[in-house]
Formats: sequence, structure tokens, C-alpha cells
Amino acid sequence: MIRSQKLEAIGQLTGGVAHDFNNLLQVISGNLQLLSKDIAGNARAEMRVQSALGGVARGSKLASQLLAFARRQPLEPRVVNVGRLINGMDEMLRRALGGEIEVETVVAGGLWNSLIDPDQLENAVLNLAINARDAMNGEGRLTIEASNAFLDDEYVRQHEELSAGQYVMIAVTDTGTGIPPDILERVYEPFFTTKTEDKCTGLGLAMVYGFLKQSGGHVKIYSEVGAGTTVKLYFPREVASEDTLVGSPSGEVKGGEETVLVVEDDDEVREVAVSMLTELGYRVVKARDAASALVVVDSGIPIDLIFTDVMMPGMLRSPDLARKAKERLPNVAVLFTSGYTQNAIVHGGRLDPGVDLLAKPYTREALARKIRHVLANQAQRRVAQGSQHLASEKTYKDATVLLVEETTSSALRRRRC
Repeated sequence: MIRSQKLEAIGQLTGGVAHDFNNLLQVISGNLQLLSKDIAGNARAEMRVQSALGGVARGSKLASQLLAFARRQPLEPRVVNVGRLINGMDEMLRRALGGEIEVETVVAGGLWNSLIDPDQLENAVLNLAINARDAMNGEGRLTIEASNAFLDDEYVRQHEELSAGQYVMIAVTDTGTGIPPDILERVYEPFFTTKTEDKCTGLGLAMVYGFLKQSGGHVKIYSEVGAGTTVKLYFPREVASEDTLVGSPSGEVKGGEETVLVVEDDDEVREVAVSMLTELGYRVVKARDAASALVVVDSGIPIDLIFTDVMMPGMLRSPDLARKAKERLPNVAVLFTSGYTQNAIVHGGRLDPGVDLLAKPYTREALARKIRHVLANQAQRRVAQGSQHLASEKTYKDATVLLVEETTSSALRRRRC
């Protein structure tokens, strides 16, 4: 009960801070990225800009970890076979751990699927692997296992918010120094760490804990001083077929010539977004809130995509803007952005179906790729709807012809009689 109350308090505090903090990071990051073009060729200035962007990335990671612990991050779950996902992480893990740590992966046959955010699962496993590396002082053996598991009534009675049933289990085991019993009770607390300040923020295990709880799962740590540690992650079984996971697009960043309506109440964030999109070749229209954006939509200006912040002042909410805009412009695409979504487009910790989100702070490259992705999806939907319409028309015409033929035949039969 005390842990739940502490979690809720931290969640409210984190959510209140995250939106403004990520907006601030977006302003800094965006202007640095725009500045980088102006200083191209000046090696010293380029180095300083990259260093500042590195600071923005660390700040963004810190905010993301806090939101994860507080169960406030927007998850994008997919039906995943975690065995395939873990095998695909092999190269990434070896790079992160170094050549002195032996990595072994053991995946059981007949492994069940689970509904989970694959990117966040990768982050969780990577966090645990890095913790293990530090516990082994850069030398030892790391074993990652994936298997099916059943948590019975007796076990779940000892753990709140956990249901009995079938789970997929991932175990990360190291041969490190182990964790003393008095410390083991505190390892999930945010900012608690036994490492030096320059090595750790104390949010790695807190992030893993929050992610597991938000995903309906469970985490359990077993450790013995001098013998090593095992961290077990449990995710509920999903009987649906595995989704096809598409990797992030790579290659040259491309813009376009479509018209984008930018809706953002923070003046500085809005101007950064407008500048980035203009550099990418888009025609840009801007509005400071959802009500103003709807006026633009009603003005008759052709709009291909609405790029809108989730949390803005005013009576009209961003999801309502998206719905009303689609009623007026059925072919318009919508891309949301936010540093904290609250419950506007995320429910039960998961993005609403069909919603596209670009989290702040975002890079110029991420913005460019996400917009092309959203516009391409909208074009596919338009083609699919067109095909359905043609099929419906053909069915109607065929039915009409058949009815006419039947009516004519009946009339001829009556005349013969």
C-alpha cells in the first residue's frame, strides 16, 4: 500500500513536470539543430553544438525514465515473440557489454507470445544487462533466458496487482557481486543506487519496474552476495498471432510539398516546429490552440496533415480537434506530439488505436520520417477505401442487373400464360 501511494505521488509530480520540461528541451534541441546548418564547416562550433545536443538527449532520457517508473509513458504494444526479439538484440548487447563478458541466450521451445511494447522491452533488457556488467566489473558471464511460466494463486497472493495465469518469463542472470538483503528492498526506488553518481542516475531498475507494472506484468529479483543476481520479468501470455515488426526507416531524410497545420500553444516550440518543417519543404500554417486550428480548417485552406500538441489550453481538446477536422476533411492525416500525454490519447497506459505520436523532444530527422510515415499510411487508407467503394458499386450494379433480368423473365412468363 505504501509503495502504491508513493508511486501515485511520484506519478503526479512527474507528469506535471514532464510536459514543461520536454517543451523546454524541444526548444533547446530544435534551435541547436537549426543552428547546426549555419555553422557547417566550423569544427569547433559543431563540436559544441553536438555536446549540447548530447545534454538534451540525457535530459530526455531522464524524463522518459521517470515517466516509465510512474507508469505514465505511452506504450505501443505489439504481439511479440520475446525469443525472437532477444535473439535480435545479440549484437547490441555485445557492443554495450564489451568483449570481456560472455553472453549466452537460451530460448525455450514453444515459447508463447506476449502483448508488449517491443522498444520498451529492449530498453528494459539493455538496462538490466548494463547493471549486470557493472556488478561484474566488466568481466564475467551474462545469461538471458526466455521460457513459459505459470504464476499460481499462492504466489500472486503475495504480490499486489498481479493475477494468476500464464506468463512469458525473461530471466537475466549475472555472476557479479550480488545485492545485500537490506538493499534488495530498495532497488526499485527512483534515484536509489549503490553506484557512484557519475555512473548511474538510479532510474534503471525503477524504469523496468514501472514498465512491467504498466504492461500487466511482474518483476522479481533473486540475489546472493558474492554469487550473482537474477532478475525475472513476467509478461502475460497473448494467444493472438505475432505481429510483424517493422524497423525504423533509414537512409536519407526526406521532406515534401504537402501543407501541414502546426497547432502548439507554446510560442517558442511552435516556431521551432514551423522552421523545421519549412526547411523540409512543407507549406506550413500555424495555430496557437485547437479552436484556432478548427477555424483554419473551416477556412478552406487545403491541409494534408495536422501536427498538434496533445495538451493545450482551451475548451476544445486536441483529440476533439482531430475528430472534427476529419469530419470536415476526411483525407487529412493527424500526428500528435507531446512531452506528456496524460489521458488524452493514452488509456490503460497504451496509445489509442490508430493514433500516431511523436514524443518531445524530437529531432529533425525523427520529425521528417514520422510525417512521411503518417502521410503514407493515410494514402494507403484512402486507396483501400476507394477500392471498397468501387467494390460496393459493382455489387450494387450486379444486383440491379440481376433484378432487372429476373423482372423481365417474370413478365415474359406471364405473357406466355
